[in-house]
Amino acid sequence: MTTTSTLVETVSIDYEDFTEGFLTCGTCLNTYDAGQHAPKLLTCSHTLCKMCLESICSQPGVPEIGSFRCPICRELIHLPREGVINFPPSFLVNQLLDLVNRQRREVIPKCSSHVTQELLFCETCDIVFCLLCNNGSHSTINCKHTVIPFAVAIKRMSEILMYKAHQCIAKYNEAHENVTTEIHKLDQNAEQAFEDINRTFQEIINLVERRRQDVLSIAKKMKQDKVNILENQLRLIEGEKAKIEAECDDYSHQVDLRNITKKIEELNEKIDSINGLLEPRENCFIRYEHLHNSAVNSIQTAVNSFGTVRSSKTFPPLCEANIGKCVAKLRTSANIITYDYAGSRQRFGGDPVTAELRCLTDESNVPVKIVDKNDGTYEAQFIAPKGGKYCLLVSIFGRPIKTYPLEFEATLQINPICIYGSRGNEQHAFLQPVAIAISETNDQIYVLDTGNCRVKILSQNDCNNSPFTCVSHIDGLDRSVTGMALVPESGTILVSNWSTRTISELTDTGKVLRYFSHRDLREPTHLCVNSQREIIVADNGAQAVFIFHPCGKVNRRLVNSANGTSKAGGMSNVASGIGNSKGFGVIGAITMGPDDEIIVAESRIKIYSKDGSTLLREIASDSWGKGDTYGGLCYDKKGHLLATKSERGKVYVQVYDYYSGHLKLTIDSMDAKLKRASGLATTNDYHVIVVDLGNDCIKKYRYH
Repeated sequence: MTTTSTLVETVSIDYEDFTEGFLTCGTCLNTYDAGQHAPKLLTCSHTLCKMCLESICSQPGVPEIGSFRCPICRELIHLPREGVINFPPSFLVNQLLDLVNRQRREVIPKCSSHVTQELLFCETCDIVFCLLCNNGSHSTINCKHTVIPFAVAIKRMSEILMYKAHQCIAKYNEAHENVTTEIHKLDQNAEQAFEDINRTFQEIINLVERRRQDVLSIAKKMKQDKVNILENQLRLIEGEKAKIEAECDDYSHQVDLRNITKKIEELNEKIDSINGLLEPRENCFIRYEHLHNSAVNSIQTAVNSFGTVRSSKTFPPLCEANIGKCVAKLRTSANIITYDYAGSRQRFGGDPVTAELRCLTDESNVPVKIVDKNDGTYEAQFIAPKGGKYCLLVSIFGRPIKTYPLEFEATLQINPICIYGSRGNEQHAFLQPVAIAISETNDQIYVLDTGNCRVKILSQNDCNNSPFTCVSHIDGLDRSVTGMALVPESGTILVSNWSTRTISELTDTGKVLRYFSHRDLREPTHLCVNSQREIIVADNGAQAVFIFHPCGKVNRRLVNSANGTSKAGGMSNVASGIGNSKGFGVIGAITMGPDDEIIVAESRIKIYSKDGSTLLREIASDSWGKGDTYGGLCYDKKGHLLATKSERGKVYVQVYDYYSGHLKLTIDSMDAKLKRASGLATTNDYHVIVVDLGNDCIKKYRYH
């Protein structure tokens, strides 16, 4: 076999040149050795001998500053704590010294078998040989070879070694800087904690001192009140005593027996009155008590539990963030899991987690809210404003976590959380479902299953795999029943039959409580109930909306206003009398607003006052075509109006702001397309359940 080799020509280096270039100190020009001229490696990667470094570091000012300039590149070098001795040895120079000593001043290595031949090195085979050795083992290798002189190979490997050493040093420097920075931050945080501890405990000390002063003031006041009473008694005693002493001189000169007898009687009375002054009118008792209740124990307990110093073992490089499917304009949560340095899950919260969400399409930032779950996990909550690619940047203690950045894509498609039902007449099947309502008392779902002549009652479950459970059926309905509504508080059900033109009220067991009709009813298809239990019925045959009293008597009749036109994508305020009017078109749905406004959907959504006398405003989407209709309406009591819309054969759900008419969201799914959506109802947790008449099922979506 032939062997193809490439011999790289190189320039031989003289020993003196080699020694001067690699083994000589650039400052004192002495050859490195193992003594005073031992090579020391600086952080700038230059090498100086030990004696030169000691001379430089002994210059005035250097020990105080703790740094000096490299004499070769002038980079600032920090002096180690223990001095020059702690500079690392230059391993490469030491290895070259060893090599030179072993080779005995032979810069060009010679083959041991062929002493006149220069050694070569094959980079491909990683073997050393000479030209005469080439006919040996090396010639059996059938490949392309890159052959260089062995001295060049040593230089190249030395350069690689030096490069790797510099890489290691750079990494160590970076690690040293990071740890030093963390220590500095730790000092700052600890100082702040010390200040907070002193401040808060000083506040408690101030409270205790104020209470001490208050109690002292109370004790002093009590004492003074007692002293005042006793001093008043003393003044009274001294006054009466002075009077008696003043009269004693007169008593010794009394000669009139009558006067003496009278004075004796007066003194007897005085002696009797003095008995009332013998006892102090106030006692000397005053004592401080602090063990009369549990206040001391409560104070001790409160002080013992007051304040806590919290630390954390969280290690950001091991922490992870993950995110499920992100849908534009819906609230999305990224789950953040924290770990310690040993890789164990953290079980407590409180870490300073920060997150930044960036749209990669236009580099805009999206607000992010961090929610601490207090179990070592966190949620980064946000709403992507539009579809596209995003990246989430999560940091803890200002340091990036393991999954940094976390890139994901926000989609515009909103798939249903679950789908329930299929075509048929079994317990869990539907046949032409047309209406839906949710009870406010027990959250049970009522679905008008017209094709099966029944109302299906479902309960909601927390499990996504089985979100609904069939509770019971209300059987015995007619196929012409198309409208359904629940009566507030009573728990009864109202249904409208367009064929018999009747409105019936049923119990949840199917018992008919009453039914009524009216001569003006032609084709009642939809109905709802307001807070006054008035029954609002949409009649497509009469092209009007009837407002019935709870007893079944017609109170008012609402017909479409002839005045005012709505603006596409917004609303217009229109006030008109009922008399100046024309009939409605095909009414697709009807529902109630927050203040009993009557909301009617035909080609547009029209909102009337609760008595039906005034058209308040209209809502319509920006794009509207001929034949576009609404098939369902629902106000969620949280400011959203939801409507199902059919547009050029495409069916989806629109979410409007009820008061501004602004279109906030469109629910459209490519994976589970709606087909003839005929009714919808919302839950308290921002989910909407849509009746899909075309697919004989109900579908649940999240819309917030």
